[in-house]
Amino acid sequence: MEQLDFSNWLLLGGALLILVGIASSLIATRFGAPLLLVFLLIGMGLGEDGFGISFNNYRLTYFLGSLALAVILFDGGLRTKVASFRGALAPAGLLATLGVVITTLIAGTAAHFLLGLSWPAGLLIGAIVASTDAAAVFFLLRAGGLHLQKRVGATLEIESGSNDPFAVFLTVLLVAWIASHGEMGVGDMFISLAKQIVIGGALGGIGGRAIAAALNRLALPAGLHPLLAVSGAVALFGLTGLLGGSGFLAVYLAGLVVGNRPVRAFANVLSVQDAATWLAQLVMFLVLGLLITPSSLLSLLWPALGVAAVLMFVARPVAVLLCLAPFRFRRGELGFVSWVGLRGAVGIFLASIPMLVGLPNAETYFNVAFVVVLASLLVQGWSLTAAANFFRVALPRRDPPSRRIELDLPGQLEYEMVGYRVANDSAVLRGSRMPGWARPALVVRRETVLTPEQAGELEAEDYAYFLAPPDRVVRLDWLFAEPTEAREAEREVFGEFTFDGDVPLGALAEFYDLAVPPRHAERSAADLFARRYDGTPQVGDRIRLGQAVLVVRDLNEEQVAKVGLKFETVGSALFGEALLPQKARSPWRRMTAKIRPRGRRDS
Repeated sequence: MEQLDFSNWLLLGGALLILVGIASSLIATRFGAPLLLVFLLIGMGLGEDGFGISFNNYRLTYFLGSLALAVILFDGGLRTKVASFRGALAPAGLLATLGVVITTLIAGTAAHFLLGLSWPAGLLIGAIVASTDAAAVFFLLRAGGLHLQKRVGATLEIESGSNDPFAVFLTVLLVAWIASHGEMGVGDMFISLAKQIVIGGALGGIGGRAIAAALNRLALPAGLHPLLAVSGAVALFGLTGLLGGSGFLAVYLAGLVVGNRPVRAFANVLSVQDAATWLAQLVMFLVLGLLITPSSLLSLLWPALGVAAVLMFVARPVAVLLCLAPFRFRRGELGFVSWVGLRGAVGIFLASIPMLVGLPNAETYFNVAFVVVLASLLVQGWSLTAAANFFRVALPRRDPPSRRIELDLPGQLEYEMVGYRVANDSAVLRGSRMPGWARPALVVRRETVLTPEQAGELEAEDYAYFLAPPDRVVRLDWLFAEPTEAREAEREVFGEFTFDGDVPLGALAEFYDLAVPPRHAERSAADLFARRYDGTPQVGDRIRLGQAVLVVRDLNEEQVAKVGLKFETVGSALFGEALLPQKARSPWRRMTAKIRPRGRRDS
């Protein structure tokens, strides 16, 4: 009976921990705190210096960390589209390799002097904290709803997903070197590196194709496709490690292959992966927090904070500048990539390796890594959105209010079935065009299923279903948004006047006395949006022109068809003559013909 009671207590305690972590997400979102930091602090609060739970099982920690990172990296690969590699693969690859080495050398030197460690031990600390954390980067970028310029976002995501294998290699190599008292040769090091990369890369590609083929060819009961995908990724991780390759590299590449191929039930796979990734990060950070005894950090707190400062303000910027110098990144882009060198669970996870091996000063490695991760999440994680705005790499893009229904389609299709309730007075009923790539499938009207031909024009309270490419379906969300949500978005986002996308910016600037650089005078608003948003503008995207803001209101395929004009300061008259420059009032008819304003929206 005691064993049964123990199991029940264990299940109750584990479930309560997860529930506390989930509840804390509401508080963290309200105050803008990184959720990973919250999970870490909850784990610390439950430990020896808090609630009193004693936990020091590093073998279990390593197992859970490996499992969690496999799930997280697979999810990161699933969500990374090959199209985003354009202009980002080379810089991200250089950061993931040479950048890790540079960071290791600089941070290791700081650890050597600040902590009084030997050079090998200092370099080991540098390797442990050298890689940016995929979990932290993927999670904070997506959970914060932050939209980055395509090349910057792709570089950060590809780097964070691919630099873990190199950091693991350096850490294991230095651990083996220290354990062998320097007897391991340089040739052995390079052979080990090549083996991990070649085996990991080959098995990642093969495994990704095998997972995709299994998803498409096996007639599985509903709900088993996501389980097949994630269990296949974990199996691939373990097999690659047993064969001497990098399991981290393999699962990331496998996710990349699956995410860029037509796969059955892909929407369900992503949905379950969302939950699995949340659970993996929550459990991993709670367990890592339990391992830490805050009182043991006091003796080396200030030297460890010194290492964290060198890492954030010296090592990462130097590595970024040296690696990205050949690729003509703007200063703002370099500044943001330098600042988003987020450290997370990978550092603490790697610090458990010396503990498992039993190296001298193993506890020092672990405690220093924890302080560095905590400082990174506090300083860099909390300031991520502010830094993106400061360095001007954030796209002012608002996600549409979505009440989309997603249906699984059998077979290997590059489309998904989506459905919407047609709300009264939604944009689609007010004359907005449906994109050409959205193929009407059926309409449900008053409990009757109709073909698009039978239904004709959509009516309020219809349920309309379309075949649409997954990466474009966000366009439909705006067309079918609930009217109250759409109007709120319009008031906040779109402004009062509407113009055609081919309006010359010079004419617009002359009429409204806007600050437009001469080089853009002959360029149309549509051209400017295409240039600013890497050829993929969306409804709600903005560009500032002095005190005015141009906003995308409508698209024709991938081209901006309608542009809204919004002023930041409206004065006492809402876009009345008080705001119009004197030279713009008299030639109203002439300028109307040139820029074709569509009028002011009634509010």
